[in-house]
Amino acid sequence: MLQGTGSDVGKSVLVAGLCRAFHHRGLTVRPFKPQNMSNNAAVAKEGGEIGRAQWLQARAACVEPSVHMNPVLLKPESDTGAQIVLQGQVYGRAEARTYQERKHELFACVVESFERMKAEADLVLVEGAGSPAEVNLRATDIANMGFALPTQTPVALVGDINRGGVIAAIVGTHALLPPEERTLIKGVIINQFRGDVRLFDGGLKTITEVTSWQNFGVVPFLRSVRDLPAEDAVVLEGGLKRREGRLLIVVPMLPRIANFDDLDPLRAEPDVDVVFVRPGKPLPRDADLIVLPGSKATVSDLRFLKAEGWDTDIAAHVRAGGYVLGICGGYQMLGQRVSDPDGIESAPDEEQGLGLLDVETVLCSGKEVRDVLGHAPGWDAEVTGYEIHTGRTTGAGLERPFILSGGASLGIMSKDCRVMGTYVHALFEKAGFRQAFLARLGHGACMGEDHGHRVDRALDDLAEALEKHLDLDALYAASR
Repeated sequence: MLQGTGSDVGKSVLVAGLCRAFHHRGLTVRPFKPQNMSNNAAVAKEGGEIGRAQWLQARAACVEPSVHMNPVLLKPESDTGAQIVLQGQVYGRAEARTYQERKHELFACVVESFERMKAEADLVLVEGAGSPAEVNLRATDIANMGFALPTQTPVALVGDINRGGVIAAIVGTHALLPPEERTLIKGVIINQFRGDVRLFDGGLKTITEVTSWQNFGVVPFLRSVRDLPAEDAVVLEGGLKRREGRLLIVVPMLPRIANFDDLDPLRAEPDVDVVFVRPGKPLPRDADLIVLPGSKATVSDLRFLKAEGWDTDIAAHVRAGGYVLGICGGYQMLGQRVSDPDGIESAPDEEQGLGLLDVETVLCSGKEVRDVLGHAPGWDAEVTGYEIHTGRTTGAGLERPFILSGGASLGIMSKDCRVMGTYVHALFEKAGFRQAFLARLGHGACMGEDHGHRVDRALDDLAEALEKHLDLDALYAASR
């Protein structure tokens, strides 16, 4: 199990890299995360949903993703509440305080899923969440030592030197853990080192002397990681100004933004700038395309969008002949109205939409969770992706399909074909559709490669780097 000295120290990426590295060694590997908190979800083979990070780790291990790789997924809907997805299916909603009281009832399912993964694999690589030293959460923890101790799972502790204070973070974790938890930690991995690693020899010596934990290795800062989907945050690249000769795509950063890795294939294009615009800033007037992303709280995010004045920016963009694309929750926002009469995402509520597409959406119980193979008739191109959404969308606009699958419309267009909406995530994965879509925006050359090939190259590069910089023999020995 990889636990961290804190959040965002690289556990997800390291687990993915180790999955690919041990797969290259001929082992059958399974990733596992007892509890994940993320609005970036993916479809598993059973038809349920898991965290996008575990989907990537399954790809790294060259196996189909399973709901048992991430038995508890929390999808935040507000600052204090989240939807609980248990073994791929919606289990309920809970506020942070009441969820702490429900963890014990979920743990049996976590152990059940873990045992399934163990039965299938030579090696299960477990990802923790946050830090084991969060002593205020220890009593109800099922994500770190609360999982490792009852299952007797050996632990490697990850510290990110790029964040600063890594020696204190590791030594402090050691100081806060009780003896029975300290002994589960077999060693330390230092992540994101820049420069000559010999300069950190003194730091490694101090860590070993104070904790008695072995050093599994120091991983350098790896640029290939940029080609892997991010889970917890969107990194803005560049400013808000168009770089000469590039297509500009802007995305408003909604509070409950979901599945923002839908834009990764566009961000990877060398002549395309994808800019996530943070609250307090207007959407650039010279954008070629505005994308309204997915949302885990569509009604409240739609209201937030209006409060920021982004609805005015979008309306002006459309009047000037610009293009708009809404994905999932963003698609629903582009319609006439979004209603949540049964309080699926919050208290019962409704909000007038942006009125750019002739449909309206009623949120209802049950989810569409499935992989998609479709066709974009206006581009004569195949589209692949997946659906994870709540809501029934109806209206005259469905007569102008943007994407068709099995005769059903999974998205529509305005009469002038400049405003589009769809429920299909990952729709830019295939090079053919991506190239045709960008050409419609006036973009010329496009990488003629499916984005998944780029991700696999990055995973191979990551695995090669971990073979070089980590003692994988010692890690594997510690797991036995």
